[in-house]
Amino acid sequence: MKKETIKFTLVGISFLMILNLCPKSAIAQIDKRYKVAVADIMILKRQKIGAFPLTKELGADGVEVDMGGLGDRETFDNKLAIDSNRTQFLAKSQELNIQISSLAMTGFYSQSFAQRPTAVKAVQDCINTAKVMNVKVIFLPFGVQGDLVKNPELRPAIIERLKAAGKIAEQAGVTIGIETSLSAKDELQLLKDVSSPAVKSYFNFANAVKNNRDIVQELKTLGKNNIIQIHCTDDDGVWLQNDTKIDLKSIKQTLDKMGWSGWLVIERSRDASDPKNVKKNFTANIAYVKSIFQR
Repeated sequence: MKKETIKFTLVGISFLMILNLCPKSAIAQIDKRYKVAVADIMILKRQKIGAFPLTKELGADGVEVDMGGLGDRETFDNKLAIDSNRTQFLAKSQELNIQISSLAMTGFYSQSFAQRPTAVKAVQDCINTAKVMNVKVIFLPFGVQGDLVKNPELRPAIIERLKAAGKIAEQAGVTIGIETSLSAKDELQLLKDVSSPAVKSYFNFANAVKNNRDIVQELKTLGKNNIIQIHCTDDDGVWLQNDTKIDLKSIKQTLDKMGWSGWLVIERSRDASDPKNVKKNFTANIAYVKSIFQR
């Protein structure tokens, strides 16, 4: 046997011995601490089964599936409420090994969670869908009409409704991730006022950037246990790798020290010169985020 062959054989044996000595949980933590997903609505596949093969092609680990439009309906136009559709989604997810990171209620970006009479019912429908699909996180943005900085008078109604939705989520084993326009300090106080283990922050880098807040400090203020997922994104303009307002390396170091792990979901950060090119924009952003968080 040649010396080179012996050398590589010994290296391989040593590596296998190390793997056998390491706890399997520790190895899994190193490999899977951070996962990268993409929002189906932003890759133009809102609640469409085609989101799964496209997500795989883009290089992401998972997809955030939208609940469908809301408009003037009592609840979402949710195709996943149909058993056959839901079965197909779950089968495709398993077939392609593309996980569903969360279910999103983006209808509340333009509709008022604080004022719509059936807002809690809509959230409950999302919780019910998440439960039967074994999805653990649902995304609830307060959007324009629920902006608590511009409309602080909505705070009591939002707290009351979050408490009601939180109780339903607790029973279902689902966590509601809220996105607000508040600073981390004020959002933390909102979470304390709601006082539900099933209501946490769905942190969005873009909110901090828009309001000239330091992302790293905001993450530290919220703390590990209050952040359920992160929208790893900015407004459209440049790709994340060219965005001087978001230092992903420093953010990762901060999350590492905090001991946080979970899904980083990409929404926007599209190149302004070619915003409609889904494959080009999201392949670039996913690859860059993975190069930082999954090395």
